[in-house]
Amino acid sequence: MGRGIREKSSVSGDLETGSKPSTHVSKDDSDVPPAYRADDTKTANSVNQEEPAELNLTPLTWWKAGIVLVAETVSLGILSLPSVIASLGLAPGIVLIVFIAILSGYSGLVFGEFCMRYPEIESFGGVGEVMGRTLSGPAAGLILKEFMGWCQVIFQIFVMGSHMLTWTIALNTLTDSSQCTVMWAGVGLVIFWVCNLPRNLNVASYLSVVSSLSIFSAVIVTIVDVAIEKPIGSTSIDVARQMGFTGAFLSVTNIAIAFCAHSCFFSVISELRIKTDWPKALVMLQVLDTSLYLVAAVVIYVYVGPDVPSPALSAAGSEVMKKVIWGIALPTIVIAGVIYGHVAAKYVFGRILGRTKHFTQRTMLGNVAWVLVSLSIWLLAFVISQSIPVFNSLLSLICALFASWFSYGIPGLMWLFLYRDEWFKDWKMMVGLASNIFLVIVGIMLCALGLWSTVASLSSNSSSQPWSC
Repeated sequence: MGRGIREKSSVSGDLETGSKPSTHVSKDDSDVPPAYRADDTKTANSVNQEEPAELNLTPLTWWKAGIVLVAETVSLGILSLPSVIASLGLAPGIVLIVFIAILSGYSGLVFGEFCMRYPEIESFGGVGEVMGRTLSGPAAGLILKEFMGWCQVIFQIFVMGSHMLTWTIALNTLTDSSQCTVMWAGVGLVIFWVCNLPRNLNVASYLSVVSSLSIFSAVIVTIVDVAIEKPIGSTSIDVARQMGFTGAFLSVTNIAIAFCAHSCFFSVISELRIKTDWPKALVMLQVLDTSLYLVAAVVIYVYVGPDVPSPALSAAGSEVMKKVIWGIALPTIVIAGVIYGHVAAKYVFGRILGRTKHFTQRTMLGNVAWVLVSLSIWLLAFVISQSIPVFNSLLSLICALFASWFSYGIPGLMWLFLYRDEWFKDWKMMVGLASNIFLVIVGIMLCALGLWSTVASLSSNSSSQPWSC
């Protein structure tokens, strides 16, 4: 009956406009994209000619997502792990790497659960808005949205800065030139920015294959070279070591930063074609990165000894091999940084044009805005890379300020929020409650103690000066 009335109304409307009635009535007219609604002045062909092309916002299969995550995660973090093993000793270092891998994998599953419950969320800002609005009202939601969203962007810009710093180390090694390090950072700025111009992760998913092969090959060549040459330092191996608190906790933060991909999880999940495939992509990430971390950290430490440098790619015995290894690593330095740049740019771009057609279509205004946003965030990353020129200390500062919360503390709070009425429902929920309270505690400790140890390390390190050649 209702259907007949709607059809009759549709016919009546056609008679009033003078157009022919449609011979097919859709189940839901609202499902038809507005750009293709027919009227008495436009045809479908004319609309196609006038309207900009739609962006594909869900281009990723689970394995593409996994490759993007591996490329984004297994980049800079792995380069500091051999020196971490050297600082802590073999046994504590291995235990901590495995332990933090388990924690980060579990917190990644919490991300998937939260995004299944709230599929509209694409950033930590969205998490803050949902939690604040639900618990304390719209005002709290708005405040948390702004605070957490922009903190995520700042974190990603810091990581981009660490990639640019690694780029300058690589170029200095490759060229043996007397050119100023700031000049190499300027060259990197242009390259990173140009690679950041595509507006979705589909291109990055293919480049991520190159990135993953790049870091894997660089690490394997380093392992083979140090195994043959035993190039520098003492070959004594410490199962465990006595060391000061500052050095020990600096090592912990360097392990934590190696698993800090979480700020990119929302963008990857939002571009995943089938959202329920998220655990597959996450397992792929955790198995590959943990295996590579353990092999690289242990083998390089065993053959180089306690004097292993950071980044570890400089452990090769000859200058020629150092150049070869850094050359192999260049793709991952660039591509992994570009993935962080994409996520940061997408958030800023969305805040500017997210409620307009320019966000989902390739319009002139949208393209120009994307180019300018990308350039702006890479300029900020350039400034950071030259202001904190100590590799391990920069990674530790990033971990203490941001990764401590984004990878550990906030995921624990997300679980507590999701199941706030079921904490004591059964023993499984109580185990989950204890686990996520522990995650929050880990986040607090990494933030407070990590920040203290990083500042102490930076104040005592005078070997590298900001904005120097």
